[in-house]
Amino acid sequence: MATVNFLYRSTKDKAPLNLRLLFRHDNEDYVYGAKTKLVVSKSYWAKQHGKKSKDIDITNMQLQINSELNQIENKILDNLNQTDLDEVNAEWLQDAVDEYYNPTKNKTKQIPDKLTPYIDYFLQVRSKDFKSQTIKNYKVVKSLIERFETHAKHKYKIVEVDIKFKDRFYTYCQSKNYSVNTISKFLDTIKALCRDAQTNGIEASPQINKLKIKNDKVDIIYLNFDELAQIENTKDLPDYLVNVKDWLIISCYIGQRVSDFMTFKPEMIRSENGKHYLEFTQKKTQKKMTIPLSPKVIDILDKRSGNFPRPISDQKYNDYLKLLCKDAGIDNPTTGSIRKEVKKGVFRKVRGKYPKYELISSHIGRRSFATNHYGTVPTTLLIYMTGHSTETMFLNYIGKSNKDLAIEASKYF
Repeated sequence: MATVNFLYRSTKDKAPLNLRLLFRHDNEDYVYGAKTKLVVSKSYWAKQHGKKSKDIDITNMQLQINSELNQIENKILDNLNQTDLDEVNAEWLQDAVDEYYNPTKNKTKQIPDKLTPYIDYFLQVRSKDFKSQTIKNYKVVKSLIERFETHAKHKYKIVEVDIKFKDRFYTYCQSKNYSVNTISKFLDTIKALCRDAQTNGIEASPQINKLKIKNDKVDIIYLNFDELAQIENTKDLPDYLVNVKDWLIISCYIGQRVSDFMTFKPEMIRSENGKHYLEFTQKKTQKKMTIPLSPKVIDILDKRSGNFPRPISDQKYNDYLKLLCKDAGIDNPTTGSIRKEVKKGVFRKVRGKYPKYELISSHIGRRSFATNHYGTVPTTLLIYMTGHSTETMFLNYIGKSNKDLAIEASKYF
């Protein structure tokens, strides 16, 4: 529990009172001092403060001085309750006292210069700019950094996020069974936070651009046209798997995310010159889309009297896709990653060879669409339909290299 005391430390007859803050943290006692602007006389403090008096003038002075001392004390303790105790020192205490007298003076000092408190500040200021999943991702990174700092027994400042930080953080994450690509994403988030802190006047390391590690090659899992035909021709399925099969075929011919296609409705379709188009706004990017519907999709809609299959949750869709593909015999050994419990309560993606149906999830439709049509449909049109921001992002998504580009270009020369 923290305590605030006031002391008269001057040899002069009148002087400002000193303030002393005492608290205990991590089994250690801390004492810091600061100066107030409350001037009292030495004789008052020694002989009259805190003592009953029949003199009405002295009683009024006591009430006035006690009122200000209580306000200063409350301000210090309120600030202390909102601060990481590792950040508290004599400078912090004097800043808190100065802020009592001039609340607007130290606005910039209220921006944290330590990494984990800055994430809280960042989300408080920018939360309206982000979707709930993005906010959740930042909180996951914050929680990981807090565990890392506990392990390192050090609270990192923004300026300390450098190559040494990267190496220690990487080693810690590996010890917790995180994949290289996941660690790379964590470091990208930390780098973005440090750059944002720079724009707010917080000093950052000149090495933040080096917070990068080489990613492992991503396994590109998709269903080729033969496998799609194999799934499409699978008979005697229960109704819920027929529903999922229709969604899968639709997704593999429109290239959209599950968060979008599960919301499709017949009224989103318009016809023009004998062609059918679907108009909607992508949930993730907020892009307004108009995409043509292939004969495969039209056949499914016709079979369902113009309706799309029944929408289901993402989790059920993922689970049912695996059952569907297992029933369809999509079981050839395939290299990929599956989320497994590596120790009690700890789940990580584990790379290995698995029956292919175990690697199927909701993004399979978008990736299959992009991969199956690459080289036969102009890349610019595929990028438009998948909603990727750049060609580089699109090619990485389907696992294509510069060599693949050269082979495609050779068709025209």
